Amino acid sequence: MAKLLDDAADVTLIEPRDRFIHNLAALRAVTDPDWIDRIFIPYDGLLTRGRVRRDRAVTVTPTTVQLASGEAVEADYIVLATGSTHHFPAKPEASDSTTAQAQLRQTYQELARADRVLLLGAGAVGLEFAGEIRTAWPDKDIMLIEPSAELMAGFPEEFRSQLRAQLEEMDIKVLLGASLQEPPATAAGQTGTFTVQTTTGVEITADIWFACYGATVVTDYLSPELQAARRPDGRIEVTPQLRVVGQERVFAVGDVTAIPEMKQAANASQHAEVVAANIRALIDGRDDLISHQPQPNQIALPLGPRGGVSYGPDFGVLGAAETAEIKGGLFLDRYLELLGATVEASQP
Repeated sequence: MAKLLDDAADVTLIEPRDRFIHNLAALRAVTDPDWIDRIFIPYDGLLTRGRVRRDRAVTVTPTTVQLASGEAVEADYIVLATGSTHHFPAKPEASDSTTAQAQLRQTYQELARADRVLLLGAGAVGLEFAGEIRTAWPDKDIMLIEPSAELMAGFPEEFRSQLRAQLEEMDIKVLLGASLQEPPATAAGQTGTFTVQTTTGVEITADIWFACYGATVVTDYLSPELQAARRPDGRIEVTPQLRVVGQERVFAVGDVTAIPEMKQAANASQHAEVVAANIRALIDGRDDLISHQPQPNQIALPLGPRGGVSYGPDFGVLGAAETAEIKGGLFLDRYLELLGATVEASQP
């Protein structure tokens, strides 16, 4: 969105990280160290007129962003695009890229030493992580535990049937309808043999575990004027034009919105296009704002670079070969191009 507005306004993009992290490839980076450097992309080539300011918003009002550095940025239009956090390694935590890269390398080493891997959560994150681990280490024992009684509920049976078949072929075990009675004694991502009991009475012994559930939106910086649009779950109510409810010049995009649709990069990109178009219209004095229509459930779920299943209402269910064609490269080249970085680095 910042890039789409760069020629129409003085854009300031406030970002606490020193480099863009391509989170879509973080799980592959922690299983294939060749990817670690690739997913940290400089911001230098993103904007021509605007600027990327490394800082953190601590309070946002309808006209001002108060920064952690103590300074304030005044704005005619403000867009809330702070996204969500997730358990490591799905989203690296450190804002310094050197530290984050070191954490990914350390986790790779921990994983390499473990013979038995336990993943808590068999949603998209857990399943994708399992596929990456299996690709990197064909002989590891991999178990996912999922509280839901169904695998990827909400998607068609044909999608789930193909998913189950590929998981079985890859010898990835999934225990549905269960959770742990108590968390493992070891810290997540650290090698150390442990034994746990599930709520269904199953005993599991593993050498390393990861939490693969629980995205949390980042909206704790809203001023009282904006808090009125914040739901108890932290998400922000927006109009069809993606204005924060009750505001004319404050917009929200991506995971922070309360739009009833899956929280995915593709949907966030559509939000960005809508808001960029609407801000351009307002700058030009026009009132013909466009709207975002909530998108139906669709997904491209890779199980490593050569497997996976996809579903969309427009194209139906696609198998491993087609999913690998769509998402085998995890869209890295697209983000390198967006950020003005070299595309050659996208080739695994």
